Amino acid sequence: MESIIERVGPCLLGHQTDRGGPAPDHYGALVRSVVGQQVSVAAARSMLARLHDRFGGRTPSPRQILADDPAQLRAAAGLSRSKVGFLRDLAEAVDSGELVLEELDELPDEDVAERLIQVRGIGQWTVDMFLIFHLGRPDVLPVGDLGLRRAALLAYGLRKLPEPPRLMRLARPWRPWRSVATWYLWASLRVEPA
Repeated sequence: MESIIERVGPCLLGHQTDRGGPAPDHYGALVRSVVGQQVSVAAARSMLARLHDRFGGRTPSPRQILADDPAQLRAAAGLSRSKVGFLRDLAEAVDSGELVLEELDELPDEDVAERLIQVRGIGQWTVDMFLIFHLGRPDVLPVGDLGLRRAALLAYGLRKLPEPPRLMRLARPWRPWRSVATWYLWASLRVEPA
Protein backbone atom coordinates (compact mmCIF):
# COMPACT_ATOMS: atom_id res chain seq x y z
CA MET A 1 0.00 0.00 0.00
CA GLU A 2 2.86 2.38 0.73
CA SER A 3 4.01 2.48 -2.90
CA ILE A 4 0.43 3.02 -4.10
CA ILE A 5 -0.06 5.89 -1.67
CA GLU A 6 3.20 7.48 -2.84
CA ARG A 7 2.19 7.15 -6.52
CA VAL A 8 -1.41 8.33 -6.07
CA GLY A 9 -0.83 11.17 -3.61
CA PRO A 10 -3.31 12.54 -1.07
CA CYS A 11 -6.57 10.71 -0.57
CA LEU A 12 -9.47 12.61 -2.13
CA LEU A 13 -12.18 10.42 -0.65
CA GLY A 14 -15.05 12.72 0.25
CA HIS A 15 -14.08 15.44 -2.23
CA GLN A 16 -16.35 16.44 -5.10
CA THR A 17 -14.16 14.59 -7.59
CA ASP A 18 -15.44 11.24 -6.26
CA ARG A 19 -18.16 9.56 -8.31
CA GLY A 20 -19.39 12.77 -9.91
CA GLY A 21 -19.57 14.94 -6.80
CA PRO A 22 -21.67 14.71 -3.70
CA ALA A 23 -25.34 13.87 -3.81
CA PRO A 24 -27.51 16.39 -2.00
CA ASP A 25 -29.31 13.82 0.15
CA HIS A 26 -29.62 10.11 0.91
CA TYR A 27 -32.26 9.55 -1.73
CA GLY A 28 -30.19 11.31 -4.40
CA ALA A 29 -27.16 9.23 -3.45
CA LEU A 30 -29.13 6.01 -3.80
CA VAL A 31 -30.55 7.10 -7.15
CA ARG A 32 -27.00 7.83 -8.30
CA SER A 33 -25.83 4.41 -7.09
CA VAL A 34 -28.68 2.55 -8.80
CA VAL A 35 -28.02 4.41 -12.06
CA GLY A 36 -24.30 3.57 -11.75
CA GLN A 37 -24.73 -0.15 -11.24
CA GLN A 38 -22.80 -2.31 -13.70
CA VAL A 39 -21.84 0.52 -16.04
CA SER A 40 -18.70 2.61 -16.45
CA VAL A 41 -18.36 5.84 -14.51
CA ALA A 42 -18.69 7.80 -17.77
CA ALA A 43 -21.89 5.99 -18.76
CA ALA A 44 -23.33 6.48 -15.27
CA ARG A 45 -22.59 10.21 -15.38
CA SER A 46 -24.24 10.51 -18.77
CA MET A 47 -27.38 8.66 -17.68
CA LEU A 48 -27.58 10.61 -14.44
CA ALA A 49 -27.22 13.93 -16.31
CA ARG A 50 -30.04 12.91 -18.66
CA LEU A 51 -32.20 11.88 -15.70
CA HIS A 52 -31.55 15.23 -14.01
CA ASP A 53 -32.26 17.12 -17.26
CA ARG A 54 -35.66 15.44 -17.44
CA PHE A 55 -36.49 16.85 -14.00
CA GLY A 56 -35.27 20.41 -14.23
CA GLY A 57 -31.60 19.74 -13.53
CA ARG A 58 -31.99 17.86 -10.24
CA THR A 59 -32.69 14.44 -8.80
CA PRO A 60 -36.38 13.62 -9.22
CA SER A 61 -38.34 13.15 -6.04
CA PRO A 62 -39.87 9.75 -5.30
CA ARG A 63 -43.28 11.08 -6.35
CA GLN A 64 -41.90 12.41 -9.62
CA ILE A 65 -40.40 9.01 -10.43
CA LEU A 66 -43.67 7.27 -9.60
CA ALA A 67 -45.71 9.74 -11.65
CA ASP A 68 -43.49 9.49 -14.73
CA ASP A 69 -44.22 7.03 -17.52
CA PRO A 70 -41.63 4.21 -17.16
CA ALA A 71 -41.10 3.83 -20.91
CA GLN A 72 -40.58 7.57 -21.40
CA LEU A 73 -38.24 7.74 -18.40
CA ARG A 74 -36.27 4.83 -19.78
CA ALA A 75 -35.90 6.45 -23.20
CA ALA A 76 -35.12 9.93 -21.88
CA ALA A 77 -32.40 8.86 -19.45
CA GLY A 78 -31.02 5.88 -21.38
CA LEU A 79 -31.81 3.53 -18.51
CA SER A 80 -32.53 -0.17 -18.81
CA ARG A 81 -36.00 -1.48 -18.04
CA SER A 82 -34.67 -3.09 -14.85
CA LYS A 83 -33.03 0.15 -13.63
CA VAL A 84 -36.28 2.04 -14.13
CA GLY A 85 -38.00 -0.69 -12.12
CA PHE A 86 -35.39 -0.42 -9.39
CA LEU A 87 -35.75 3.37 -9.25
CA ARG A 88 -39.52 2.98 -8.99
CA ASP A 89 -39.16 0.41 -6.18
CA LEU A 90 -36.83 2.76 -4.30
CA ALA A 91 -39.24 5.66 -4.83
CA GLU A 92 -42.16 3.55 -3.58
CA ALA A 93 -40.26 2.43 -0.46
CA VAL A 94 -39.31 6.02 0.40
CA ASP A 95 -42.68 7.55 -0.50
CA SER A 96 -44.62 4.97 1.50
CA GLY A 97 -42.40 5.38 4.56
CA GLU A 98 -41.28 1.75 4.39
CA LEU A 99 -37.70 3.06 4.11
CA VAL A 100 -36.90 6.09 6.29
CA LEU A 101 -33.59 7.32 4.97
CA GLU A 102 -32.98 9.85 7.75
CA GLU A 103 -32.63 6.96 10.22
CA LEU A 104 -29.59 5.57 8.41
CA ASP A 105 -27.10 8.14 9.70
CA GLU A 106 -26.90 6.70 13.19
CA LEU A 107 -27.11 3.01 12.31
CA PRO A 108 -24.12 0.64 12.16
CA ASP A 109 -23.05 -0.38 8.65
CA GLU A 110 -24.69 -3.82 8.97
CA ASP A 111 -28.05 -2.29 9.90
CA VAL A 112 -27.86 0.19 7.03
CA ALA A 113 -27.25 -2.76 4.70
CA GLU A 114 -30.12 -4.74 6.17
CA ARG A 115 -32.58 -1.90 5.55
CA LEU A 116 -31.40 -0.95 2.09
CA ILE A 117 -31.17 -4.49 0.73
CA GLN A 118 -34.92 -4.85 1.35
CA VAL A 119 -35.42 -2.64 -1.72
CA ARG A 120 -35.32 -4.55 -5.02
CA GLY A 121 -32.30 -3.49 -7.03
CA ILE A 122 -30.18 -2.50 -4.05
CA GLY A 123 -27.56 -5.11 -3.33
CA GLN A 124 -24.40 -5.17 -1.29
CA TRP A 125 -22.36 -3.27 -3.92
CA THR A 126 -24.85 -0.39 -3.88
CA VAL A 127 -24.88 -0.42 -0.08
CA ASP A 128 -21.07 -0.35 0.00
CA MET A 129 -20.92 2.63 -2.41
CA PHE A 130 -23.55 4.45 -0.32
CA LEU A 131 -21.61 3.78 2.89
CA ILE A 132 -18.28 4.88 1.42
CA PHE A 133 -19.21 7.83 -0.74
CA HIS A 134 -22.32 9.21 0.92
CA LEU A 135 -22.23 8.34 4.60
CA GLY A 136 -18.42 8.59 4.69
CA ARG A 137 -17.96 5.36 6.63
CA PRO A 138 -14.22 4.70 7.03
CA ASP A 139 -14.10 0.91 7.24
CA VAL A 140 -16.04 -0.51 4.30
CA LEU A 141 -14.58 -3.20 2.05
CA PRO A 142 -16.64 -3.74 -1.13
CA VAL A 143 -15.44 -7.29 -1.79
CA GLY A 144 -17.73 -7.68 -4.79
CA ASP A 145 -16.33 -4.69 -6.66
CA LEU A 146 -14.50 -5.79 -9.78
CA GLY A 147 -12.26 -2.71 -9.82
CA LEU A 148 -11.09 -3.34 -6.27
CA ARG A 149 -10.46 -7.00 -7.02
CA ARG A 150 -8.50 -6.10 -10.16
CA ALA A 151 -6.44 -3.49 -8.30
CA ALA A 152 -5.65 -6.01 -5.54
CA LEU A 153 -4.59 -8.55 -8.18
CA LEU A 154 -2.12 -6.06 -9.65
CA ALA A 155 -0.91 -4.56 -6.37
CA TYR A 156 -0.25 -7.90 -4.70
CA GLY A 157 0.96 -9.81 -7.76
CA LEU A 158 -1.79 -12.40 -7.54
CA ARG A 159 -2.36 -14.99 -10.29
CA LYS A 160 -6.13 -14.48 -10.41
CA LEU A 161 -8.76 -12.09 -9.14
CA PRO A 162 -9.10 -12.56 -5.39
CA GLU A 163 -12.40 -14.00 -4.26
CA PRO A 164 -14.12 -12.19 -1.35
CA PRO A 165 -12.61 -14.37 1.42
CA ARG A 166 -9.07 -13.81 0.12
CA LEU A 167 -9.68 -10.09 -0.32
CA MET A 168 -10.94 -9.91 3.27
CA ARG A 169 -7.73 -11.57 4.47
CA LEU A 170 -5.59 -9.17 2.42
CA ALA A 171 -7.51 -6.24 3.88
CA ARG A 172 -7.06 -7.14 7.57
CA PRO A 173 -4.12 -4.75 8.01
CA TRP A 174 -6.17 -1.90 6.52
CA ARG A 175 -8.67 -1.86 9.42
CA PRO A 176 -10.18 0.53 10.50
CA TRP A 177 -9.54 2.40 7.24
CA ARG A 178 -10.57 -0.11 4.57
CA SER A 179 -12.60 2.55 2.72
CA VAL A 180 -9.44 4.64 2.34
CA ALA A 181 -7.39 1.63 1.24
CA THR A 182 -10.14 0.77 -1.25
CA TRP A 183 -10.04 4.30 -2.65
CA TYR A 184 -6.27 4.07 -3.04
CA LEU A 185 -6.52 0.75 -4.85
CA TRP A 186 -9.16 2.16 -7.22
CA ALA A 187 -6.98 5.23 -7.80
CA SER A 188 -3.98 3.00 -8.51
CA LEU A 189 -5.75 1.75 -11.64
CA ARG A 190 -5.72 5.31 -13.04
CA VAL A 191 -2.07 6.08 -12.21
CA GLU A 192 0.96 4.88 -14.15
CA PRO A 193 2.83 2.06 -12.37
CA ALA A 194 6.12 3.03 -10.74
